Amino acid sequence: MEVRYICPTAYDSSVYLVNGKVLIDTGMNSDLIIKQLEKYIKLTDIELIVLTHCHYDHAAAAAVIAERSGAKVGIHKADLEGVNDEYLSVAVIFGERAPEVRPTITYEEGDKIDIGNGEYLEVIHTPGHSKGSICLYEPVSKSLFSGDTVFPGGGSGRTDFEGSEPENMASSIEKLTKLDVRNLYPGHGAPTDRDGNNQIMASYRMLKMMMGE
Repeated sequence: MEVRYICPTAYDSSVYLVNGKVLIDTGMNSDLIIKQLEKYIKLTDIELIVLTHCHYDHAAAAAVIAERSGAKVGIHKADLEGVNDEYLSVAVIFGERAPEVRPTITYEEGDKIDIGNGEYLEVIHTPGHSKGSICLYEPVSKSLFSGDTVFPGGGSGRTDFEGSEPENMASSIEKLTKLDVRNLYPGHGAPTDRDGNNQIMASYRMLKMMMGE
């Protein structure tokens, strides 16, 4: 699996180009992100955009990129309506309107997303940061695209937004501790290519500590 990491500004989410044809999240600034993508591919090579959740900083550029590339857009079914809601998308925090993207594909737990070369990403539903947050696992390279569920260094996503489910965050991260992860590709911050399992376990322990358990 080939992964290109793109993060044009400090406020955009991390954007990952997988196998030159699948985009995981899009950030907010479509012009800057497209400029970065075109260093590696023609924009029309993108066939699919997968949104890890409905928040503005991950999805705002999706409409423009999808229109210019012709790519389809997918999101977990629990975040389908939230992506176009100014509060559930947290667009109001950025002083913006909700993303205009209209996903045409909805995912559920256990779905497998074809990324070419005989490889796939398994959809893992991890509610907490949002109702429809997902992580994506590629078993051959032991890679996890964790969205805003877990971050390297023991971090985890905020659960105080409209539509967050704080009561589910610990169980979602616990689910991730069962995976064999080497490479961790978070929704914010640089990816890490070692100790993925330990990073996830650190996030789980830190969250449990904050919950007083």
